[in-house]
Amino acid sequence: MQYEDLKNKVAVITGARRGMGKAHALKLAQQGCKVVVADISQEDCQKVVDEIKAMAGEAIAIKCDISKKVEVDAMIEEAIKEFGKIDILVNNAGVCQFSSVLDLTEQEWDKTLDINLKGYFLCSQAVAREMVKQKKGVIVNIASVAMGQIGMGFPGIVHYCASKGGIVAMAEAMALELAPLGIRVNTIAPGAIDTPMMDSTKQDPKALEGILAGIPLRRVGKPEEIANAVAFLASDESSYMTGSVVVVDGGWMAN
Repeated sequence: MQYEDLKNKVAVITGARRGMGKAHALKLAQQGCKVVVADISQEDCQKVVDEIKAMAGEAIAIKCDISKKVEVDAMIEEAIKEFGKIDILVNNAGVCQFSSVLDLTEQEWDKTLDINLKGYFLCSQAVAREMVKQKKGVIVNIASVAMGQIGMGFPGIVHYCASKGGIVAMAEAMALELAPLGIRVNTIAPGAIDTPMMDSTKQDPKALEGILAGIPLRRVGKPEEIANAVAFLASDESSYMTGSVVVVDGGWMAN
């Protein structure tokens, strides 16, 4: 589906060098957005930019570690300098490393929360300050069904689950504060998606079968299927949605 209102909008996507982030960048570019491809590798980001330019789109690559405020501020400054505004932010960057709660180190905890949660806050805050100037904007957060409460908990990734649950709570609070300023904030909770983060699971037939057994559609999702939801939430077609959590998981949570 083509969303005409997305043409010439400026979208910043974090964690956009591969996986879901790359799919979001390509999808929004196809919709006519000018895209800022941000991630920790300038070289990998540039490859995505080259793909976008190959299909006649506009994009720039920016190296950014979203856990560091100075780098986030520099990213936003460069995006504004290049495109003059920011209409859409897709908070997508994230890490997930398995570790037992009994063995999880402070460093592993801090790294996960710094990227998955603090990074989302830093990017949202910086972008919202720009969006306020135009009295309009959209922030889309990528969380996970591993978010506890309305989602699920998973053993071996307590730090990841904590970060994803925190994203949902933070997004709800931000949605309340920013709604009067014309900024909408929504969250997508993907299930099992075929990205590099799933590689270790795919290499373990028993682990993969265990996951598929709980998914009614009996398959892993595609990054493009999450990108479709991103495009919808970024567009005016979702204009009455803010503070929402959209689950895209093949029916996993309904099982």
